[in-house]
Amino acid sequence: MEFNNKYNKPPKMRIGRIVLRFFAFVLLLIALVVVALLTAIWVVSRGPSPSVQRLFVLTVKETSAAGFLADIFLSKDEVELILNPPDQNYEDESFQTDANLISIQPPRTQFQGYETGPQQQQPGEDDEVTAPVDDIPDVELIEVTGIGYKGYMLVVQDPMRVYIGTPNNFSGAGLTVPQHVEKDNALAGINAGGFYDPAGGGSGGRPEGIVIKGGAFKWGENLGRECVMGIDKDGVLHVGYMTAAAAKNLGLQEAVSFGPALIINGTPQKIPYSGVNPRTAIGQRADGAILLLVVDGRQIDSVGATYYNLIDIFLEFGAVNAGNLDGGSSTLMVYEGEVVNTGPTMINPRRMPTTFLVRRSDEG
Repeated sequence: MEFNNKYNKPPKMRIGRIVLRFFAFVLLLIALVVVALLTAIWVVSRGPSPSVQRLFVLTVKETSAAGFLADIFLSKDEVELILNPPDQNYEDESFQTDANLISIQPPRTQFQGYETGPQQQQPGEDDEVTAPVDDIPDVELIEVTGIGYKGYMLVVQDPMRVYIGTPNNFSGAGLTVPQHVEKDNALAGINAGGFYDPAGGGSGGRPEGIVIKGGAFKWGENLGRECVMGIDKDGVLHVGYMTAAAAKNLGLQEAVSFGPALIINGTPQKIPYSGVNPRTAIGQRADGAILLLVVDGRQIDSVGATYYNLIDIFLEFGAVNAGNLDGGSSTLMVYEGEVVNTGPTMINPRRMPTTFLVRRSDEG
């Protein structure tokens, strides 16, 4: 007598059913995740909190690849109203950096009772030379934290050590921040200006805005008004809205475009609302020290920062001028050969055309 038992089926048929059940389970799990995500997007898009709705739309619209999420449950007009509310006032874009507010401090060697410099007394033969009274590091890495974010500030005492890094040319692919640093044998580096990257699929080799390196225009020599962050021949960081011709007249030696301007002449700027994302920015104190900032985002322990978070951070560090650089998936800092922050991408670092680099002290 033969029994019609499922266990009597051929081994290949049993394995096939197991595989089918496994794939059915995976598809069901994916469907549940998609439904949960769509529900969450609907809640933040159409829910009762206008502030949550605005934060969600601004956050995803600042990204290269996730901006479509805001369009799922909101019309084009609704999204546009959130991005450009009629009651939002901006700072006068003619506001320019006052270089007289920056007093570059010369390199110092400190002795007991003396501080040497161009206008200061030198120690005599009978004076006892001791260890420095204040051991101020040339470059200092400081961790910054706030509600919902963490990041790092690199303080560079000598502004003349900061310059723009680029590939050999802009005709091909860009370089990652570690590659920029390695190429120039730099001490440190962060991502800098904007670049052409449609839907996150670009090669990172084509800048947007102006690029000035070593006093020469590398890109955008005939462009109109841009938000520019650039260092002149005296080491003063200029932040403001200007044409390429104006940047040339200022004698900018190292410059890129992005924005918005965060602080100009000690005054926080009235800037657009922003989402919560990874951020990169640059600033300068009254003593000339350059401030290079990265804030992690899209992490469990660091969701990201708004523009106003950046303003607060720079004010705490004494910045007189500061401007926002390209952020999001580009945000990365390298210092002494190591990646300092947690990059927002799960794959290789993003390629880009420009970085702010820091020369090693022995390079002059």
